[in-house]
Amino acid sequence: MNTGPSWDLYRTFAAVMRTGSMSGAARLLGLTQPSVARHVETLEQAVGGTLFLRSQRGLSPTDRALSLRPFADELVKTTDALLRAASAADDEVAGTVRVTAAEVFAAEHLPPLLAQLRRKHPALSIEVAPTDAVTNLLQREADIALRMTDPTQHALIARRLGKVTLGLFARQDYLERRGRPADVVSLAAHDLIGMDTLSTTGQAVMGMLPRVSHADFAMRVDSNLVQLAMLRAGFGIGICQTMIAARDDGLVRVLPEAFSLDLPLWLVMHEDLRTSRRCRAVFDTLASGLSDFAILG
Repeated sequence: MNTGPSWDLYRTFAAVMRTGSMSGAARLLGLTQPSVARHVETLEQAVGGTLFLRSQRGLSPTDRALSLRPFADELVKTTDALLRAASAADDEVAGTVRVTAAEVFAAEHLPPLLAQLRRKHPALSIEVAPTDAVTNLLQREADIALRMTDPTQHALIARRLGKVTLGLFARQDYLERRGRPADVVSLAAHDLIGMDTLSTTGQAVMGMLPRVSHADFAMRVDSNLVQLAMLRAGFGIGICQTMIAARDDGLVRVLPEAFSLDLPLWLVMHEDLRTSRRCRAVFDTLASGLSDFAILG
């Protein structure tokens, strides 16, 4: 009976597509480059066509490869979820739990909570996926998500933890050098830090800043974590979570009466994981550890 190509071949194919090279896929998968090349060649024979065009500039995926990519990516996500589910019995606080959160939130709020969790449950492994995109829990891209948008999918356990308040901040020495803006209109004369590509939140921010255009931003970068680093370096005026700024004596809030944006903070998990002790342990630890946001909510 023809069972089709091995799963390992698709995993290797997905890694080559992701990294753009045989050597990159080999490093990602812990294989040798010749092994990766053999996997690709075997898969090409199985699907009856070339997947990559080889040149001095590297590999270029063919139309056939591009058509296969979304299916291979789904296989990778499904298999990763399967391995997480099988990594420990449901009555053990052990195995792997994948948590996703916005990159600033993952960097600024999660480390002490996850360190505490690891000390309490040394057999527990945590995967953190920092992304500002909304991860699909129904497709098991992650087990638990921290979101700053209202959940819209069904079959989820969702707990509102409170709110995340955003404000305008600058480092003290920047304000001493450039002066404080008198009002929102005068912000355009300052070194502003913001997004290059406007998201939904970015559009809401611009709506609260009349007379400030996208071209007025002196620093435009599509990474909230880099924006925060620029703010802390004294580049100019930017947006920051008030709770993060409260921990940094060098940051001063600017125009608090004119600009304040509240985003809901949700902790979300697939309902099928409610009986998993490891997932429940992570969910409860995050809910308890982030209780300060409920005070503001």
